[in-house]
Amino acid sequence: MDSGMSKKHHVFIVDDHALLRAGLVALLSRDPSLEIVGEAEDGQEAVRQVAALLPDLVLMDVSMPGMSGIEAVVDIKRRNPQIRVLVLTIHKADEYVLAALRAGADGYILKDATQDELRVAIRSILHGKMYLSPDISGKVVHGYLNAGKGETVGSSWDTLTHREREVLKLIAEGHPNKYISNYFCLSIKTVEKHRSNLMRKLNLHNASVLTSYAIEKGLVSV
Repeated sequence: MDSGMSKKHHVFIVDDHALLRAGLVALLSRDPSLEIVGEAEDGQEAVRQVAALLPDLVLMDVSMPGMSGIEAVVDIKRRNPQIRVLVLTIHKADEYVLAALRAGADGYILKDATQDELRVAIRSILHGKMYLSPDISGKVVHGYLNAGKGETVGSSWDTLTHREREVLKLIAEGHPNKYISNYFCLSIKTVEKHRSNLMRKLNLHNASVLTSYAIEKGLVSV
């Protein structure tokens, strides 16, 4: 092993599924250059532990109860911009990718990736490069690179917050307000406010048209 890889890189894993975390720990522990230093099941716990442990790399899920992965990335990067973050998620819709990159993520990989691809992504990011899953479309990269360069979006979609988009996804999947409230650890009143904001911003005023819109945007599949 070359001297550049002799130092163990500390890795922190964030995902609300215990089995997936266990699988990642088992997989990455086989790599002598990596050391798993902690785990968290939600964004808020991740932010707290990462601030204390200061790992080299965070593997971050996107959709989790409470603070989302995107919000956690923003907080982690604001406090310690040197920490590298690889988003590991099921979401391949452009909007999720752009949200992650704009939050400061250094890479984005899908959960159906091969073990070899995950290793390549981790190595690339630890060496200061950005990594995007091959399944991520070129137009996502174009949109990210041109953000803030005077291009006007002019789309209702772009007025939605990340949390509103997550709520929209659950609405489109047929979940009632109580379920959404429990999932995100929010009050019913807050969920109702998100639903109201969605309808106002998108000018869509019932669940069926919201569902159609979510399908069009790739948030849910049919």
